Amino acid sequence: MAGMEPKEALFLCALQNAVKHGGVPQAGAVIGMVMGAHPELRSRAKEVSALAKEAIADVAALSPEDRITTLKTKAPEMFAALSERHEHKKVLPDLEKAEKGVVMRFAPNPSGPLHIGHARAAALNDAYVKQYGGRYILRIEDTDPKRVDPDAYVMVAEDLKWLGLGITETVTQSDRLSIYYDLCRQLIERAGAYVCTCDNEHFKELKQKKTACPCREQTVSKNLDLWQKMLDHGFHEGEASVRIKTDLNHPDPAMRDFPAFRILDAPPHPKVKAHVYPLMNFSVVADDHLLDVTHVIRGKDHIANTRRQKYIYDHMGWEQPVYRHYGRMGIEGVVLSTSQMRLGIKEGNYTGWDDIQLGTMRALARRGISPEAVKNAMLAIGIGETDISFSWDNLYAENRKIVDPIANRYFFVPDPVEITIGGAQKHTAHAALHPSDASRGTRTLEFDGTVLIPKSELSEEVTMIRLKDLFNVRVTWENGTPSFTFAGDSLADARAAKARIIQWLPVQQATPCTLLTQEGTMAGRCEPLVKGELGKVVQFERVGFVKIDAASPDGICAYFTHK
Repeated sequence: MAGMEPKEALFLCALQNAVKHGGVPQAGAVIGMVMGAHPELRSRAKEVSALAKEAIADVAALSPEDRITTLKTKAPEMFAALSERHEHKKVLPDLEKAEKGVVMRFAPNPSGPLHIGHARAAALNDAYVKQYGGRYILRIEDTDPKRVDPDAYVMVAEDLKWLGLGITETVTQSDRLSIYYDLCRQLIERAGAYVCTCDNEHFKELKQKKTACPCREQTVSKNLDLWQKMLDHGFHEGEASVRIKTDLNHPDPAMRDFPAFRILDAPPHPKVKAHVYPLMNFSVVADDHLLDVTHVIRGKDHIANTRRQKYIYDHMGWEQPVYRHYGRMGIEGVVLSTSQMRLGIKEGNYTGWDDIQLGTMRALARRGISPEAVKNAMLAIGIGETDISFSWDNLYAENRKIVDPIANRYFFVPDPVEITIGGAQKHTAHAALHPSDASRGTRTLEFDGTVLIPKSELSEEVTMIRLKDLFNVRVTWENGTPSFTFAGDSLADARAAKARIIQWLPVQQATPCTLLTQEGTMAGRCEPLVKGELGKVVQFERVGFVKIDAASPDGICAYFTHK
């Protein structure tokens, strides 16, 4: 390829970049590729820069399938370089004390379905269990009845089944209240906790002053009696709680004698009748110990809880698990608050928990996002302590690797207009179901003089279009009204005229299709064969990947996945 002219080198590098990454590359990236691959052109840098935009425009005019075909034909060695996969296995950092296997847990609260924010802990724990071997516990943390949605027990199980985690056992904390009560009694007997009957505001004042409340010096016997009185409904909500003895001089006031049990009279718990409930820090320690959890991976917003929990471990003489705290993951573009989602559903702003405007697992599934893509995206993020912003583009890139090789291709014409093309004989287009797999065969589209094309493709500066897999069409304008005539079959002529290659449909082979996106609804027509793809992800050429959600005699409903 030595001695290649700048425009040809720019075109091929832009083409290779577009085939590899999708979309259209930036000029700077293409110029850098050219200078790296063709050092002889560095002396012509001004000329190369001036030609870059034109070369990129030539690539942009090609469909994704035509880009692949052109690269294979013009530069087979550049296409082969893309085909050689150098995928590095995503390796997570080693865990200490994991040589004999691990016991890990994923512990959601059943306040609603799982969303993309839950996926990080779920996927990381799953990957470590697979890496080292051992047990993976699903622990439903439902000891706060104010945060329990009865439907969420089923939704969480369904979401995890879809995600494909290697869960080996499931425990539900509300089933274990008697265990927590017994452990609390033991903790009181070890003088590691006491029953506090102080007014909450008064206790806060004492805590700020690093002063013990009067209840702290009660005898073990007195505390046990008060504990039993709590269990026997002898106190009302807010009148008594169990507190863990800590360091009253701790610099963080939140660490000083934090609560471990409280009384809640309302709302009623959907699964159990109870009056006294453990708080998270106590129930987590109890279960992590009793279930032999060896390693805990969670966000660094739990670092303070890790410090609180150490007091309980020390009082009970138990060994703490190994902890890894990862940085915060900011997620923009979707609603993740369960309360906001529930309100939006109630007010009719969302159709349900799987509304594609939401970031729930079931919304991603409905859009056609693969669970493997979700897990791979989370493993790529890893367990670093640095705060990051979640990239939807990275998730889509992972999903594209999975769906692109298997998704059949079809035409979808949004906002269609019917045009008549003069001078054209009847033609039959044989469009590949998949550009890289000839064994799948073709779709047959019969041209008989009139076709549907996207309205957006027509403007007075358009003088030629190419109907993909068919022929070229000359567009002439008179008083703002276009007319259309056959302009030959040559793809080279279309490229020379910088004609857009567009999707189209014969009027008689056009099925109504509604495409729902996160931005709104797009009405159009698609090929009748799409009805046979129910529940699958296909690619609407020049539009993007979509999941076919419903098919009926009235038409098709599809959800936009991504480009």
